Amino acid sequence: MSDLLNLTISEARDSLKAKKFSAKELVAAHVKAIENTRDLNAFCVETSDLALKQAGESDERFAKNEARPLEGIPVAIKDLFCTKGIKSQSGSKILDGFVPPYESTVSQNLLDNGAVFLGKTSMDEFAMGSSNLTAVYGPVKSPWKTNDGKEVVPGGSSGGSSTAVAARIAMGATGTDTGGSIRQPAAFTGIVGFKPTYGRCSRWGMIAFASSLDQAGPMTRSVRDAAIMLQSMASYDTKDMTSAKVAIPDFESALTGDIKGMKVGVPKEYQMDGTPKEIIDLWQQGADMMRDAGAEIVEVSLSTTKYALPCYYIIAPAEASSNLARYDGVRYGLRVCEDGDSLIDMYEKTRAEGFGEEVKRRIMIGTYVLSAGYYDAYYRKAQRVRTLISNDFKAAFEKCDVLLTPTTPSAAFGLNEKIKDPIQMYLNDIFTVPASMAGLPGISVPAGLNSEGLPLGLQLIGRAFDEESVFRVADVLEAQANFTAKPQLVADKQAA
Repeated sequence: MSDLLNLTISEARDSLKAKKFSAKELVAAHVKAIENTRDLNAFCVETSDLALKQAGESDERFAKNEARPLEGIPVAIKDLFCTKGIKSQSGSKILDGFVPPYESTVSQNLLDNGAVFLGKTSMDEFAMGSSNLTAVYGPVKSPWKTNDGKEVVPGGSSGGSSTAVAARIAMGATGTDTGGSIRQPAAFTGIVGFKPTYGRCSRWGMIAFASSLDQAGPMTRSVRDAAIMLQSMASYDTKDMTSAKVAIPDFESALTGDIKGMKVGVPKEYQMDGTPKEIIDLWQQGADMMRDAGAEIVEVSLSTTKYALPCYYIIAPAEASSNLARYDGVRYGLRVCEDGDSLIDMYEKTRAEGFGEEVKRRIMIGTYVLSAGYYDAYYRKAQRVRTLISNDFKAAFEKCDVLLTPTTPSAAFGLNEKIKDPIQMYLNDIFTVPASMAGLPGISVPAGLNSEGLPLGLQLIGRAFDEESVFRVADVLEAQANFTAKPQLVADKQAA
């Protein structure tokens, strides 16, 4: 069974076609693995019966030579995606009991391409967090531990997805990235996380956090798998006004293994005061790997980098305060109301009990910056700076094809280590937020371990709708880094 759990999506795809094992055997192995690792709390909803039923249907398609691109591949779906007939709660008490009567476009695309759904993965409430400690289902644990056995967070907000993929209990998973919520947890758990260009994947059926930033993407154990999975997730969607009507290339074919002549930019502003030496050293090693593979390393400037994080924490909460106004206890989800309560009483009690502390904090920040007298001083100014950030990237890409940066300013931190300090938590996104503000594609590739034995990732950022260049360079970076370390949980099970 462990052999089936260690396959990548590309390996499983080829083996299923060659009939080396059945889809039902592959899925059953993952269902059992999920049951054996429930202490990680990666899944908030398990759909084992559905998965085995879908696997049986996949086997029938294989027998008829009618296999689709992801036929029989077991994947996990972040709880932010609405899934028809399956509870979708976005990690929040206020959506308790909500079962959508429709399927999100991204998850429907995966189903249409033959993917098998193992269940829904936990997440920070409404995708607001960097630790996966704020979900109503309780904290998610990373399958990694420090050398001395300390438990650490899996990152957030897509921490359930990152844990599921790293722990070998899902072959791939959907994530969403607003300010780094795919790339940061991927770096923390030693997997690949890809945020496509804003508009590449439909947001229809995704429970909204910040509408001008939210973007779906794949979380996998290899760059090739990310390309394969994104191929099935991406689409133009008339139901989403921000969906881009652009051609979708063959992402997997971009993995040529050759980056000779390409220019890799290194933004000098990403070397910030206080960044640990091991992060800077890994970044330098990444640049050396690119140079050894035939790329040219060029220094570029992104002068507005220091403004990206404060602008993000104006724009994202502002949009959240607007999006989350719809949760009032009237139509669906939680309702807190006593005899004699007025409608306003019901609103107030429902929202007070239904939202967690971090969500309340961001709603209050967002409401403040949008209020009369402060809109121009904060929100409008942040939007102007956002344009400057985007222009900075455009100027940088006149000198290079992709940018190479660290993914995070540190490795994973201990459970509950930063939960009381929101500023320290927000700083986890310092390297990922700029690309999100500009709507650009970015990937985190595992590239090494820190002194405590925890994964570290390197990030590549590309031009808008040039995911192919990002995949091409990431594939070479992955080969050069040759990251083969496994979480202790996985290593112990395989040794047994």
